[in-house]
Amino acid sequence: MTSDEKFMIKAIEMAEQAVVHGNEPFGAILVKGDEIVFANENQIYTKTDPTFHAEAGLLRRFCTETHITDLTNYTLYSNCEPCFMCCGAMVWMKVGRLVYGASDIDLCSLLGGKGSYCCETVFGQSPHKPEVTSGVLREESLKVLASYFVNHEKG
Repeated sequence: MTSDEKFMIKAIEMAEQAVVHGNEPFGAILVKGDEIVFANENQIYTKTDPTFHAEAGLLRRFCTETHITDLTNYTLYSNCEPCFMCCGAMVWMKVGRLVYGASDIDLCSLLGGKGSYCCETVFGQSPHKPEVTSGVLREESLKVLASYFVNHEKG
């Protein structure tokens, strides 16, 4: 098992935890070196905040609590490709690397539509360009997303 797979398992666990807590199945973790330094789940319903995605919420909370705003030496893991808003937050906080499981195209296919973007499009237009690794434990990520969205609409 690679270190990316090991950390993606934790992001997927956070996504499952989000569902248990009444939210959508998205989870993210922040890693520095070989250590998880922060984890967060999607909380758009429990916080009554449509912007409290797993990634944006993680970055907001981590930076607030640690007073660290340059994340060049950190990797963010997410079970699903982050949205425009979350990608923008990664640019402003200079996240060094992004690793995700399922793509936006995968998610949109589950929801009956077409994928409209990829995070690398956002990064390509930005002053900071995190390194991106996609498709890590994609099938496992898709399973969590599919099990939720078969009975729920995207909020």
